[in-house]
Amino acid sequence: MPVRSLNSSVLVWPNRDQVDQAVRTWAVEMARQHPETQRIAYYGSYARGDWGVGSDVDLLAVVEDTAEPFERRALGWDLSGLPVPADLLIYTEQEWQRLLDEGGAFARMLVREAVWVYEGR
Repeated sequence: MPVRSLNSSVLVWPNRDQVDQAVRTWAVEMARQHPETQRIAYYGSYARGDWGVGSDVDLLAVVEDTAEPFERRALGWDLSGLPVPADLLIYTEQEWQRLLDEGGAFARMLVREAVWVYEGR
């Protein structure tokens, strides 16, 4: 998380390289904990390079399959070790393929922006 300098009121916010490295390390650990993981990416302001103080990192994971409802999937993934707040979307392989096949605005943005930091099987 951001930290205050000891002798200043200025917040120091992690830069893109720091967030990228932290997400890559986190992704490897999450894939170890969740063997159904196929790929992990980040997208949004950190992927585009227009992040700023207060920006969160938007994460995307594709898993082989799960019985968990979409809105509950991220609850089992620990985001607390990341240096900025994070949002995580988890799609099954089938859902991910359907999203890409439908080609909506969100899918097009993901294809354009996603920085893939883990690719398993």
